[in-house]
Amino acid sequence: MKRIERHRAILGVDDKATLTDLKKLYRKIMMQWHPDKFEHDETAKKEAEVKSTKLIASYHFLVSVHPETHAANFTEYTATISEASIDDFEFKSEILRVVFSDGNEYEYYGVPKAIYVKLVNSDTPDRFARRHIYENYLYRSTSKIVGGE
Repeated sequence: MKRIERHRAILGVDDKATLTDLKKLYRKIMMQWHPDKFEHDETAKKEAEVKSTKLIASYHFLVSVHPETHAANFTEYTATISEASIDDFEFKSEILRVVFSDGNEYEYYGVPKAIYVKLVNSDTPDRFARRHIYENYLYRSTSKIVGGE
């Protein structure tokens, strides 16, 4: 998926990186690019602000879609997709955002427009999503994300 590859490239990691690897690398890079290191050079400080913003966004995205994060949150995710109903959803550029009745929100990546159209036209969207979306696409929780990307 292009989005994941873009974020991996920003941090310079591959698909084998563990959460521990991501954290170590993120801290190391942020020490190099933290804007406070460039207080006496306004141009460098602005560049560091832009770079650190990208690094932070990439780190948080990669952590949110990492298999270790999914495993840690499996019980909550399973409860949501099994017991909660869909309150709202929206689709943009192969990203389906679903808001559940229990207050959780998830984004599903790589969802084809045809699947979204079938979801919209389904008489039972909850059932359709359980069968065709929840376990078939990369997802991440957006419930706790403040400010987004």
